[in-house]
Amino acid sequence: MKKITIYQITTILATLITLTINGLANALPLNGQGTGEISDRFAIYFVPAGYVFSIWGLIYIGLIAFTIYQALPAQRDNALLKKISPAYWVGSLANSVWIFLWHYEFFPLTLIAMLVLLASLLYTYLQLPKASPGKLDNLSWFVWLPFSVYLGWISVATIANVSQVLFAAGWNGWGLLPEAWAVIMLVVATLLGLLMQWRENNIPYVLVLIWAFAGIAVSQAGTAPVTNTAWVTAALLALAVITVPALKKILRKGKS
Repeated sequence: MKKITIYQITTILATLITLTINGLANALPLNGQGTGEISDRFAIYFVPAGYVFSIWGLIYIGLIAFTIYQALPAQRDNALLKKISPAYWVGSLANSVWIFLWHYEFFPLTLIAMLVLLASLLYTYLQLPKASPGKLDNLSWFVWLPFSVYLGWISVATIANVSQVLFAAGWNGWGLLPEAWAVIMLVVATLLGLLMQWRENNIPYVLVLIWAFAGIAVSQAGTAPVTNTAWVTAALLALAVITVPALKKILRKGKS
């Protein structure tokens, strides 16, 4: 029987530490304040309604599934899992460090931790083979899917984190209103989502953006430019999820 490797053990520990620190952050809470409570102090518009953050439950389930999958004896010599494991460890560390920096209000440093997490997820995602619709295997379910959802949410979280850090630093937005910056960020995030759908056919990633944008629309219902843009961009991404696969199929037939 194959013994568990140091790679597999380290990944298990990384997941356990990440889940524990994130759980204790609000259970204690760290520094006497909850994660969302701190976020509510920033007067920015690229922040979704509170219920949207329940997506962390889905992310955690995905990370647990990935951790169990990579720990199986059959995966002991899996070259791909060995390749992405160090990036996962770095990302898990960055996730945990971000929690402490956020709760103890070292806001500029939170952006560094967030960017490290984003970079680790991008690296991991780029190493993974694309999932073929209708041909989902264990790698798709337990690796590609969890990291696609995680990357989607951290893409949104990075934009929000940048906004929060700039607000804390007293940035004046180069004369533009905060609402205008929120609209710009929604458009930029939408272009990123459309690119992921067109090039990668990554529906889970795009669905995360739709979930976040709908939450922003709900949260900012009193600010018409933001909520209208959020609904429109969410609808545009939903339309892309439905039409892009068919459009690409038509284009392929046209070239043949």
